[in-house]
Amino acid sequence: MPEVLVLGAGPAGAAVALGLKRLGYGVRVVSEWRRFTAVEGVSQRVLDGLRQAGLQRALACAAAPSPRRVLWNGDGQSINQECLLDRPTFDAAIREDLRAAGIDVLEARVLKVESVADGHRVQIEPGEPLRADFLVEARGRQAPLAGGRLRGPETLSLLNQWQEAPGRPGSAVESLADGWAWMARLEDGRCYWQITQDARDLPPKDQLPDYCAQRRSQSAQVRELFGEAALHPASLHARSSTAILFHEASGPDWLRVGDAAMAVDPLSGNGIFQSLSSALQAPAVINTMLQRPEQAELAGRFHQRRVEHLFLRFARTGRDFYALEQRWPEQPFWRDRRTWPDAAPMHAAADFSQVRVERAPVIHGDLIEEAEVVVTADQPLGIWHLQGIELAPIVSALRRGELERALGALPEGQRRMVQGWLLAQGFRP
Repeated sequence: MPEVLVLGAGPAGAAVALGLKRLGYGVRVVSEWRRFTAVEGVSQRVLDGLRQAGLQRALACAAAPSPRRVLWNGDGQSINQECLLDRPTFDAAIREDLRAAGIDVLEARVLKVESVADGHRVQIEPGEPLRADFLVEARGRQAPLAGGRLRGPETLSLLNQWQEAPGRPGSAVESLADGWAWMARLEDGRCYWQITQDARDLPPKDQLPDYCAQRRSQSAQVRELFGEAALHPASLHARSSTAILFHEASGPDWLRVGDAAMAVDPLSGNGIFQSLSSALQAPAVINTMLQRPEQAELAGRFHQRRVEHLFLRFARTGRDFYALEQRWPEQPFWRDRRTWPDAAPMHAAADFSQVRVERAPVIHGDLIEEAEVVVTADQPLGIWHLQGIELAPIVSALRRGELERALGALPEGQRRMVQGWLLAQGFRP
């Protein structure tokens, strides 16, 4: 079997490595350790994604759900809960999951990646150069910015961390005149606060710790969640939060996944979920490219379309949430983000006149194959199955005036489900 090298041991890289290992490939993972401490709030869908990827030890790192308070557009409410996740512990657990699956994990820094006649040559430090037949780029936002890409408004996040006495965990998010802030307190007293703003509006680097402390002193949310230590300068890490979509997410012997393929504004949803969304499909894409080279273009097209679709969905979710904040409509931060990336609705209205059958790439077992799918206004990539029922024959029968015969061949429960789906698309008998 061909040798696959995965650059990056985050959730996306790990999900791809585990999926390829299950298919029998020789897989190695190269990754540096995270250079700063961080915490993330994750939802149930993230936990479900980790479970699906086989990252059981990483899944166990999530704390019990704690309340999250939201103050947006002047309205404050505790609308849901989230599980706080300590990233250093989580990252270490991912590596344990990989090693438990028999995957070699190298702690090293990638110096150079070269395409050679028989694959790829990767120079690392420390260690001898590595060779691979196929390369997976999963280094997140740290991946080289090669090729064409779509960029959103330039955005920077400043993450502060300090220690307080142990206490009740919790998190909060609030909108500000020139950005927004997310904050969290862990049960052991570790505290995190992150402000996200236009990259152009920040003071010089040496003034950032004092600037962040001054911003925290103006927040009622900070005073509710933290103690006096929150009002003083703290350790700081700056990182880009600009949304980026790569127009080329794959080649004949390489693939981008996770934030290396599409990195979305953190307000748009959970970063781990976004990374897993593109990574879970990748083993079937890679397997097709390696085992059926004649289908490589089809597999690459499948991956690119899915990445772009996911990116726009997440970006529009963020756009609509930004639009809810109406107190500062002329402030550049809010003005630029409430109209990006476009004006298309998050969900298109049902229109049965747009429902049609097309041939498109789909995941069939461990491969990408072409099949007849049903394209709708809200599902431009097409739907192959509805809980195991192929929809294209049903829609084709409807167009021929033979719907009753097609539905009659289904058990009652499935028939009712398909009828409900047709009605939801705007079909009226």
